Amino acid sequence: MHIGVVGAGSFGTALAQSSAVQGHRVTLWGRDEAIIASINKNRRNPRYLSDLNLHPGIHATLDVADLEQADLWLLCVPSHAMRETARLLASCYHAGITVAHAAKGLEVETLTRLSQVVAQELPDLPVDRLAVLSGPSHAEEMSKELPTTLVVASHSKSCAESIQDVLMNSRLRIYTSPDVVGTEIGGALKNVIALGCGMSDGLHFGDNARAALMTRGLVEIARLGVQMGAALATFSGLTGVGDLIVTCQSRHSRNWNAGFLIGSGSSVDEALLQVGMAVEGIRTARAAQALADAYGVEMPISVAIADILFAGKAPLEAVGDLMSRSRTHEVEELAVDLPVSWLYG
Repeated sequence: MHIGVVGAGSFGTALAQSSAVQGHRVTLWGRDEAIIASINKNRRNPRYLSDLNLHPGIHATLDVADLEQADLWLLCVPSHAMRETARLLASCYHAGITVAHAAKGLEVETLTRLSQVVAQELPDLPVDRLAVLSGPSHAEEMSKELPTTLVVASHSKSCAESIQDVLMNSRLRIYTSPDVVGTEIGGALKNVIALGCGMSDGLHFGDNARAALMTRGLVEIARLGVQMGAALATFSGLTGVGDLIVTCQSRHSRNWNAGFLIGSGSSVDEALLQVGMAVEGIRTARAAQALADAYGVEMPISVAIADILFAGKAPLEAVGDLMSRSRTHEVEELAVDLPVSWLYG
């Protein structure tokens, strides 16, 4: 097939490489002239995954018109660039192209999921040709062909399965899901919790605190996701707990690294400068706080992280506030007067 990868960052480069290795023709579009020239001439992306020798089947371009003949577009740009990029692509979209985005964030200004942004800017895109690609997947490991699993979610089973067939190989296993909302919410909000885990590690709070943040953070993600129309089971899968685990515990994670720097005493701006790449969780934290208010969902961890990022609250103060909250039950659904036999059979 002819695959158009939109965005020459780390994940776009890794997906382009994986697709080309399988024998697909790949057109990789980007905005940076130096990166595009280096890929075509030297077979290297000088900024992202710079040690990776890129497959000769990848052709890099600055011209979106070169994507017009592709069968599948994989949109791998940051969340804040998704609307502008989709709008740019509209000039060369036609109904024969299937589109999947692989970004993990939300449009902060409108609190809109990114598949909705793509659909708004590509009005000719049929709903049965739109999908989301997500899951626990560091580009650094994918590019080395280390075993990785992803989920492709679409309202159309045939669309999800067609992308599954195109991208899956012996080192990249892909599952399908009909839960677009849950897949996007899980992928976006786990970045916020990863920031919190990084802050905790920067404060040297240890494994117990990180485990608590991950577990209670997942509860918050699922609460909001269900209110927005997601299936609860999705958050027990790869795009929920799976992506949360890999993002909260790996030094490949930009969000964990940014949080670690903040917890160690750096300002938000200093952390962003040191990471040097998009940190989706910082923007998403603002959206999470707004969505919690809009849907009436209690999300104390996410709100505390937003207060650290945007209201100047000290991480230690935020931790103190979280730990001193009024007592509550772990699982509210179980906190009812049930006979002992219900618990023990």
